[in-house]
Amino acid sequence: MGQASQRHEFKVIPAPRRGEKARGAKTTEERFALALTETLNAMAAEGWEYLRAETLPVDERSGLTGTKTSFQNMLVFSRSLEAATPRAGLVAEEPALITARRIGPADAAVAPGAAPPLGPAKPDVAAE
Repeated sequence: MGQASQRHEFKVIPAPRRGEKARGAKTTEERFALALTETLNAMAAEGWEYLRAETLPVDERSGLTGTKTSFQNMLVFSRSLEAATPRAGLVAEEPALITARRIGPADAAVAPGAAPPLGPAKPDVAAE
């Protein structure tokens, strides 16, 4: 009755903030639905399964010494890691082993006070 634990990786991206202009999409709601549909389909094409949307608080700098809290809408995706191809040095039967994954390029240009853009997960890079 014991079931082997399945390993997953996750990816979180910002939800679209604007709609996409297209023939037939006239209202704000239709354009936003189109932008969301295109985002979900692009992620599915890369093997990511949509899990849920989350609204999460983010502390931002405000002025020289202050902070303010804003809220960001994020889309959460997951996909199974193939058990047949464990990474070097990892044993597939070790469910307690936790590794960190890098979610964005290190050299991405980021405006001061802004979060870096999220990119594809890199399973071969672990946190130090």
